[in-house]
Amino acid sequence: MKRPATASELNLCLCHSCGLACDMRDEPRQCPRCDAPLHRRKTNSLTRTWAYMLAALIFYIPANLLPVMNTVMLGSGADSTIMSGVLEFWEAGAWDIALIIFIASIAVPGIKFVALTLLLVTVQRDSLWARKERSKLYRFVELIGYWSMLDVLVVALVAALVKFQALGDIEPRPGILFFGLVVVFTMLAAMSFDPRLIWDRDTDESVSDAAPQATPAKDGAAPDPTGA
Repeated sequence: MKRPATASELNLCLCHSCGLACDMRDEPRQCPRCDAPLHRRKTNSLTRTWAYMLAALIFYIPANLLPVMNTVMLGSGADSTIMSGVLEFWEAGAWDIALIIFIASIAVPGIKFVALTLLLVTVQRDSLWARKERSKLYRFVELIGYWSMLDVLVVALVAALVKFQALGDIEPRPGILFFGLVVVFTMLAAMSFDPRLIWDRDTDESVSDAAPQATPAKDGAAPDPTGA
């Protein structure tokens, strides 16, 4: 069983802008339809993805330890971190807002860190394990990245609600800046990773393993290639 030819073997490259399959035999630098730059693979994909993800992980620590806002009600103020804000909303009965903040601020970045690390390590080890599932995992990481700013929007909504009260005030704290950086760098990490690297290793070994083996010849007869 012969495996299908890859785009690289056919000298084709998909334009990242308009999706045109471009002939790369003459190594064109631009797409003939939209003039976008053409790249067979994203430049330094693994290096840039590791760098962005490690930067996001570094910023993730102060984003959770430092206060993200200061709320003043009736003359008394208090700083709130992300986790303390989740607990306060939960105890106040606003479990839906608490759940949104917890998922967007703690669960989503954690899932992205674990998923990107898995993708990077398996690609660097040229692993053939669960290629299709890893491709789906990358698409999932891209999907949840769009919801990473939900808690920032919730903080903005809470600030607007507090501002409506004459005796209340709210101010941002450094934690919200670090969390914004976490969101930006995790999105850059996901954008820098090239999922085609998952499929780059030749699959001839897996195909040959699945092919039937020929049986030894008997009494000098020619071997049967069908294995019968």
